[in-house]
Amino acid sequence: MRPGTLPRLLQGTPNRPAAYAEHVATFGELAPRPDLIDELERAGLTGRGGAAFPTGRKARFIRDQRGHRKFVVVNAMEGEPASHKDALLLATNPHLVLDGAEALARAVGARDVVVAVARDRTATIQHVTRALAERPDRGIGLELQTPPGRYVAGEESALVHWLDNHESLPQYRPHRPVVLRLDKHPVLLDNCETVAHVGLIARYGADWFATVGVPGQPGSALVSVSGAVERPTVLEVALGTPLAQVLAAARADPAPRAVLLGGYGGTWLPARDLDVAYDLGSLAERGATPGAGIVVVVGHASCGIRETQRIVAWMANESARQCGPCAFGLPAIAQDLARLRDGGRDALDARRRLEQRCGVIEGRGACRHPDGVVRMVRTALATFADDVAEHESGRPCAGARAGTTVASVPRLEHERELVWE
Repeated sequence: MRPGTLPRLLQGTPNRPAAYAEHVATFGELAPRPDLIDELERAGLTGRGGAAFPTGRKARFIRDQRGHRKFVVVNAMEGEPASHKDALLLATNPHLVLDGAEALARAVGARDVVVAVARDRTATIQHVTRALAERPDRGIGLELQTPPGRYVAGEESALVHWLDNHESLPQYRPHRPVVLRLDKHPVLLDNCETVAHVGLIARYGADWFATVGVPGQPGSALVSVSGAVERPTVLEVALGTPLAQVLAAARADPAPRAVLLGGYGGTWLPARDLDVAYDLGSLAERGATPGAGIVVVVGHASCGIRETQRIVAWMANESARQCGPCAFGLPAIAQDLARLRDGGRDALDARRRLEQRCGVIEGRGACRHPDGVVRMVRTALATFADDVAEHESGRPCAGARAGTTVASVPRLEHERELVWE
């Protein structure tokens, strides 16, 4: 593959997964690479699942763990409704993901690889099943597992806990990093896209990887763009690409009100900040992050508070409900956002309660699920301050009255369960 060109991860025949022979014709055979961890660290690859942890450092940490057995887990759960990148990757180049997983297994001394796909993703399961059947045996055990398709089931500790005993419950981890364990054995867990990048670096090296991107943020990333766009899409973009250029490529509203970056536990970014480069360092300066590679565009016909309330209600319904911040705090935030959305006498009190509850909830969950919701709510109140002011004055804004929505949120079947007094 030529350096400095895109696509990389999505190279090949669109709209169908490449068979193994086609995969080898496109990317070449994957040879063992004893220096893979060094090369990953030199490449500067970071996780594409949300946390952006350095991949080489994580692999070295697991390699140095004692024990005769280790596991590599590929997280392809993709529980957010606005995310489609991992599903597209596995529908295009599943063998690239499996190459990366095998390379990581050899690098850390693991003999077993588990690919986790949510059980309601039937097409993705078929793609992975076919790819597993096609691959030659290289001495690494490859297995597909299908946990329940809930948002929290894709949280890394909840996923490993389910693989261990079929309970999708996040595990309390006060200190990071911590070794996740499957049947008491160390686990290296990485996002599906991250593992595919490993498959490329194992072939072409760190210098090739850095021919796309910017200094300090090399490589490309998959971005799911939805909302006020002509059609939801997944783009492979070079890190450092201006966010406005990403939106233009997705044929988004050319003058949006705001975008939600990173996912449903991400950050609202106002239109005045769309000149920012799409990379970890540049977005951090605006208080945002690429997260799981999600961009939701909100146009002027929509109410930002209404959009946020719908997302929070869904996130509350998707929690594990094993600790107070999720079981009680998130439904309470969703209820206050509904009152703020509707305006009237309760709107001002709802706004004040939101600020108080966000402060109480943050940092107290077993996982980071409630922290992400708090971050999104706080940035919504700032980004959509005009909407908030109209609602507090007693009259919901035009977008709320029209009921126009763009965020992809599945309909809740039991919204009454979210109410908490």
